[in-house]
Amino acid sequence: MAPTIPANLVTMTGTSHIAKGHKRVKAYLLSDRIDTSNLEHDGVVSTAPLTYRFGRDGYVTVFRYGVAVTMGLSAREEDEALRALQPRLVRPLTASEEETLLVDVAPDKDDQILPGGPLIVKTLTPDHLIVIADALSKSVVLARDEREVAAVFELVEPFARQLAEKGRASAGRRAILKHIGNTLLVQQRVSGRVAVAEKPDVVWDRQDLERLYARLQDEYELKERAEALSRKLSVIAETAQVLTDIIDTKRSLRLEIIIVVLIAFELVIAGYQTLH
Repeated sequence: MAPTIPANLVTMTGTSHIAKGHKRVKAYLLSDRIDTSNLEHDGVVSTAPLTYRFGRDGYVTVFRYGVAVTMGLSAREEDEALRALQPRLVRPLTASEEETLLVDVAPDKDDQILPGGPLIVKTLTPDHLIVIADALSKSVVLARDEREVAAVFELVEPFARQLAEKGRASAGRRAILKHIGNTLLVQQRVSGRVAVAEKPDVVWDRQDLERLYARLQDEYELKERAEALSRKLSVIAETAQVLTDIIDTKRSLRLEIIIVVLIAFELVIAGYQTLH
């Protein structure tokens, strides 16, 4: 049996060089969370994030926020690696989000990302893989979050249009509560799930890896996308508050009408008694 990985084990990335040539790195967003506690596997090269050798000469990196990244695996090996993670998926997605990057190892060239082309690196080690996997995993998570936020905006738009054109929302309390639930659910999924602005631990004191991560961060516009997403979440939060206020206003109006009707009823009864 493979040894159990202690939860508090520090990162121990390998320094072995990976063979030259084309490598395909692919990130899969599989679930809301992957349980990596006590995960047993041979060939572990890092525990933060968990990275291990797989197949003939490939690697797998697993992130707790639901992403698995494979490198240098055949299609069969990728299926095998993902199937092995299935029991550890928490709230798996019906359709996984994917992001792919081709990596070329070229010792005679500088590290660079060609427009619409592959990532070129002088050398490729497990440390490099972790940096690449970190950027791809954040990009794939942002892609799903952006889609979910866009879907909430589409649901909320009819309410905003009604308020702008009629000064009121004609939808019932149940419909409004449903939209509030959608906004809160997206906020819960997106907010704080993955710290896009944080660098992977492996880049500290490694200028070459920090430069590589900076290039990847710019290529996938991680900071810009995270900031845009944060602004949209703020709008969603404000919209949820507005919809809540609408419900409170309708409830207060109904209570006022009931009170007025009761007072009027009491006045009628009092008047009737006075006359008789």
